Amino acid sequence: MKTHEFIKALRNSADKELIFANADEQSIHAGYHLTEIKAASFETVDCGGKTNRWNETILQLWVPEDAEDTYMKSDKFLSIYDKVRRLVLLDEQAEIRIEYGDENFFSTPYHISHWREDKAAIRFFLKPPATTCKARDRVLSGKTESCCA
Repeated sequence: MKTHEFIKALRNSADKELIFANADEQSIHAGYHLTEIKAASFETVDCGGKTNRWNETILQLWVPEDAEDTYMKSDKFLSIYDKVRRLVLLDEQAEIRIEYGDENFFSTPYHISHWREDKAAIRFFLKPPATTCKARDRVLSGKTESCCA
């Protein structure tokens, strides 16, 4: 999901609880904090010798020991996001990732696979990242004839 798609969904769901869940519908605990918004830029070289560049927006969440029993509302998140956006250049076309970990979620920057909304909440479902071989992927897509350098 792109950053602008995530933000648009939140702007259309003002004052709803913002919930993040895994594929089994286990939610990140209520009372989580948005501890950091990262504008990340990546420059890599894959095993085929090709350079790759991309940006991500990473939202880091944390649940304190004395967490409240309520979820953050989408408008509170947007207030934080808009403040950060005035200070840091965020790529609206970048993929958005949710960085989190606890007893139900291993620590990693998750992808958002889909979202669902009801009267009280907007839920974003998290999917763990997978690794791949970009050079192999190019071969399979017919974009090149050789794999690794």
